[in-house]
Amino acid sequence: MTDLTKLKIAEARDLLAKGDITARELTEAHISAVDGFDDLNAFIVKTPETALEQADAADARIQAGEAKGMTGIPVGIKDLFATKGVHTQACSHILDGFKPEYESTVTQNLWDDGAVMLGKLNMDEFAMGSSNENSYYGPVKNPWRRGTTDTVPGGSSGGSVASVAGFAAMGATASDTGGSIRQPASFTGTFGFKPTYGRCSRYGMVAFASSLDQAGTVTRSVRDGAIMLESIAGFDAKDSTSADLAVPNFEAALTGDIRGMKIGIPKEYHLEGMPAEIEALWEKGKNLLKDAGAEIIDISLPHTKYALPTYYIVAPAEASSNLARYDGVRYGLRETGNNGSLDDMYYNTRAAGFGDEVKRRILIGTYVLSAGYYDAYYLKAQKVRQLISNDFKAAFEKVDVILTPTAPSAAFAPGEKSDDPLAMYLNDVFTVPASLAGLPGANVPAGVDKNGLPLGLQILGKAWDEETVFKVSGVLEDAVGSLAEPELWWRSAK
Repeated sequence: MTDLTKLKIAEARDLLAKGDITARELTEAHISAVDGFDDLNAFIVKTPETALEQADAADARIQAGEAKGMTGIPVGIKDLFATKGVHTQACSHILDGFKPEYESTVTQNLWDDGAVMLGKLNMDEFAMGSSNENSYYGPVKNPWRRGTTDTVPGGSSGGSVASVAGFAAMGATASDTGGSIRQPASFTGTFGFKPTYGRCSRYGMVAFASSLDQAGTVTRSVRDGAIMLESIAGFDAKDSTSADLAVPNFEAALTGDIRGMKIGIPKEYHLEGMPAEIEALWEKGKNLLKDAGAEIIDISLPHTKYALPTYYIVAPAEASSNLARYDGVRYGLRETGNNGSLDDMYYNTRAAGFGDEVKRRILIGTYVLSAGYYDAYYLKAQKVRQLISNDFKAAFEKVDVILTPTAPSAAFAPGEKSDDPLAMYLNDVFTVPASLAGLPGANVPAGVDKNGLPLGLQILGKAWDEETVFKVSGVLEDAVGSLAEPELWWRSAK
């Protein structure tokens, strides 16, 4: 691994502009890092030839004075973003062999800006999971270990955060349905940003829950997150939920000045049994922002306690509908039955193609949408979702942003919670409410636990006010200061 892989996006952008390094040199260093990353299982497909072609094109663009923020920057792509002619299977067996003939809008925006694709990244199957143990291609390991014990990277964007935290990619695309950017970012000491629902196009994203899914970014700094989000965001006529709004210069929001801003602290996020070190981290974050000139205000989000059960009705219901298209007829896996009937093919294809967690959520979703239960479960959940959204609207009449922990613990060992779905779902207890309300949120690395594992704090903002989230996140990042990096144990294992 060369020093080039330790560069942040903003640093590399400036060096590329000055001619101190080339995009090809930067890309070659990252290709080498990806090749040494197999023990973590973050990349399921590597695209070195494409990366070098894109790097050469980026160098020509820089020479012509046409560079943008992401020009020449090597990134990884979560496997649910369609990449034309390249494996796109949401890490599910049922999409075996699928290589789309189109490009997702998010990735197309990156290529239009001159970014470089290193490969496709592992994830929980169809983005359903909080530990990246549900992938057909096997689990992802966290670059951070508890002594000599492996830990999970969080999910579902486990490959995204592992590649960035482990210096194999400078940034990565990710998606967040109930916390799949913010929670794994907390587990890996990375900056994860989920924008407002509708800020980034969902065209070309493999759907999980359409009213919740939102593309976002994983980077190693707040400034890098601002640069990358500006590249992928924007209106897209191909997505009916895409907002026709101008994309701000998010990097310009990083003024370092939050004097007079109001920071909300929701009392409902003080959970019974929450580890003392999480409470201490939250208190530390409050004090750092207060020292920076912000005012700390206690607020209430009274329907928070209903967020997790609401999410696990709404999201599986939408998943049940979205995943009905995978039947073995048009693309992907096809398992025929002994008698050759159509019903037999449906049954065998879906039984073989979907993993246990995906099956569990499809069953839940189908149940809550079924006759006799729709009103009792799904309709009621949608009403509660609106109450949760109203809570946030009322709170944001008093405060500019909300500060909470990102996750209720640090990363845990593989298998520690995989036999207990409810324990696994509780990992998203702090991230799900904002997802239901469609609000922007970020994980800012803020400290470590007693075992030296990363812990994060969450900044939530008003709809379409990503700039304020970035501003506060940048101040918090500066106040926390430099944190430790993971030891490169996976390289010494070679």
